[in-house]
Amino acid sequence: MGANMRDRWRVDVPSSVRWDAFVATHPQGSFLQASPWGAMKAQFGWYCRRLAVFDSTGAILAGAQVLFRRAFGLAFGYTPRGPLLSGDPTVDELLLQALRQVGRQMAAIMIRFEPNISEHDPQAAELRAWFDHCRLVVADTIQPRSTVLLDLQAPASVLFAACSKGHRADIRRAERLGVTVRVGDEADLAPFYDIMRATGERAAFSIHSADYYATVWRLHQPNARLFIAETQATPVAAHLILADARYGYYLYGGSTTEGLRSGANHLLAWHALHWARERGCIGYDFWGIPDALGQAAFADDEAIRTALEHAAQQDPLIGVYRFKKGFGGRIVRFMPAFDLVLLPPLYPLARQKIGG
Repeated sequence: MGANMRDRWRVDVPSSVRWDAFVATHPQGSFLQASPWGAMKAQFGWYCRRLAVFDSTGAILAGAQVLFRRAFGLAFGYTPRGPLLSGDPTVDELLLQALRQVGRQMAAIMIRFEPNISEHDPQAAELRAWFDHCRLVVADTIQPRSTVLLDLQAPASVLFAACSKGHRADIRRAERLGVTVRVGDEADLAPFYDIMRATGERAAFSIHSADYYATVWRLHQPNARLFIAETQATPVAAHLILADARYGYYLYGGSTTEGLRSGANHLLAWHALHWARERGCIGYDFWGIPDALGQAAFADDEAIRTALEHAAQQDPLIGVYRFKKGFGGRIVRFMPAFDLVLLPPLYPLARQKIGG
């Protein structure tokens, strides 16, 4: 790197405060790139490293929060919903070189990038061409590639009208049956976990530990809310919601059988998205649907679209999709992931183990 370039830019480790301010203002910034998420993952076996490219005034131009998982003396690097690039190829290549160096210091086989850009965004083609130029390898995302995103900028009456007829009826039924919704505190983390465990057993999906959910909630205050729905003072449904500068996220939630019967889950989601709207979020991300539906939503060929929709009916998430889509959002599909390969001989085995 020439002297003139060193005068213009430098790569360094940003403080958490400066980094989070950058993430909050970056067009692709996400809570997954913010320091609380890195701090949370660091308590569950990951190493968190952050790098940023600064200009001569000290402003951050580009950066990434990378999570490393170590095993058998080697590591796997993962950049959820990142990196956060500048759009200037020279600056972004400087970041890429620095990430490559950090990856080698960590003995990482690869670092997987997961851009927070939909595949139909005007920037997607340009970014993919740049990743190809940098010889990154296309891979599967670890975070859900397809989701339902609800625009929260409309009046509440318009949001309610956009819900399906069945969802509107379930919200009203829950209110009629006396379901109440309140914001939970630390004491409610135990009943929240009990509900998550019951939901996982009923729907046959795995859940995190109680400590994991509690750590997510604690480290993301004041940008996390635990919503509890009750009937006769008994919790019957619960959602743990996070928010960043632009979006609210429905990450974790469940209900008892009584909660399903009473429509409590629908009323809970209605309250949660209102919380996100009231704190200034422009959208609400319901976080994860069958990817076949994400592909089908943008398929030009009718036969392909029909086949994908049929395949989605066999996905365990199809019921979850109906719940999420019933609130009237649109389907969004993100770009694929891209692997920065650091140890080519071990990469095929690592990819097989990780998936994608």
